[in-house]
Amino acid sequence: MISGRVTGLILAGGQGQRMGGADKGLQPLGGMPLVMHVLWRLAPQVQDVVINANRNLGAYEGLGRTVVPDLSGDFQGPLAGILAGLPYCDTPWLMTAPCDTPFFPADLVEQLVVAAEASGAEVAMPVTPTNDGRDQPHPVFLLLRAELYESLQAFLQGGGRKIDRWTDTLACERVRFSDSEAFFNANTPDELKQLRARAKSLKP
Repeated sequence: MISGRVTGLILAGGQGQRMGGADKGLQPLGGMPLVMHVLWRLAPQVQDVVINANRNLGAYEGLGRTVVPDLSGDFQGPLAGILAGLPYCDTPWLMTAPCDTPFFPADLVEQLVVAAEASGAEVAMPVTPTNDGRDQPHPVFLLLRAELYESLQAFLQGGGRKIDRWTDTLACERVRFSDSEAFFNANTPDELKQLRARAKSLKP
């Protein structure tokens, strides 16, 4: 099974600046914290799930998963979270997911792994179509080979912070998904309201 070859990593280590400094993963959605929705979505697609968090560690540990903070304490962004999580990956692949995007595709991991292994890629990420026909990448949903620790460490030590700048140095496979709304995330209080409205509309 593809899931047995992948470890999941939920990225919940941000400062939440656009959310007024709130811990985004712990914001309520349908009676549960956002991160719980992401965990439920990701867990069936992978062998195990690790959570990267830098605040409220007890709350995240309460989800029953290994919780790892960044190796540095200065909030260097999602790549720092990935670097912290990679040592806990004992599968060939690591799949990252942000804590504020609860409705990503249920076959995301499978689609990325199949495409990456077919092309021999080192990393893979989903892209969705924009209204003007361009491809919009979603690099925080990143599938990467577990042996990329040294490459990522060197990139961060060199001052790099953006995921796509790092993946541009690697063999990267971009995999198209048709539903751009599946990757809608909550960076701001208004976007969180939109997620809550969507969650209500999806209830049977």
